[in-house]
Amino acid sequence: PENYDGKFRGPVNIRDALAQSLNIPAVKALYLAGVKDSIDTAQRLGITSLNRNGNYGLSLVLGSGEVSLLEITNAYGVFANNGVYNPTSFILSITDLDGNILEKYTENSISSLDENVANQINNILSDNVARTPLYGANSGLYFGERPVAAKTGTTNSYRDTWTIGYTPSIVVGVWAGNNDNTPINKQLSGMIAVPMWHEFMEF
Repeated sequence: PENYDGKFRGPVNIRDALAQSLNIPAVKALYLAGVKDSIDTAQRLGITSLNRNGNYGLSLVLGSGEVSLLEITNAYGVFANNGVYNPTSFILSITDLDGNILEKYTENSISSLDENVANQINNILSDNVARTPLYGANSGLYFGERPVAAKTGTTNSYRDTWTIGYTPSIVVGVWAGNNDNTPINKQLSGMIAVPMWHEFMEF
């Protein structure tokens, strides 16, 4: 594995590694945490598409395991919600012609991540200074005085690119790629999804 720019930086702290999407520290972190334990954590965040017994290896952290945009966006909602997971729901309520409620969404929250861990992730992903070396000081991930946590990603072989970001009240995920699953130009892949994500979040 190599970092996006092909450069090796030597020892870096976790904040800079995560904020700048460095691949080598991510692979080492997965190695230290263990693939199965990491998948267990992902499942607690609502990602059910990864098979706990799957033979993913360390490339899992670089995008070798397929996860839907809905699942991963909802998982980031756990960070936004201070470690509390809410299952995805598409219907809030159903009423009949007379206004009687036939069915209503009921909250089914689950504490799935330590609140301090969630807050550390939130702090790192909203740290514009930490991500500046990769994205620049005024990138599409930056909203001035309004703290917004965000993470971009590109799967191996540059077939998918995504941006997920959130505040305490909303989580938005955007995916971009080619319909025929052909790779995206490497130089463009990192910022394809960011402009539309930014425009929606700004609104």
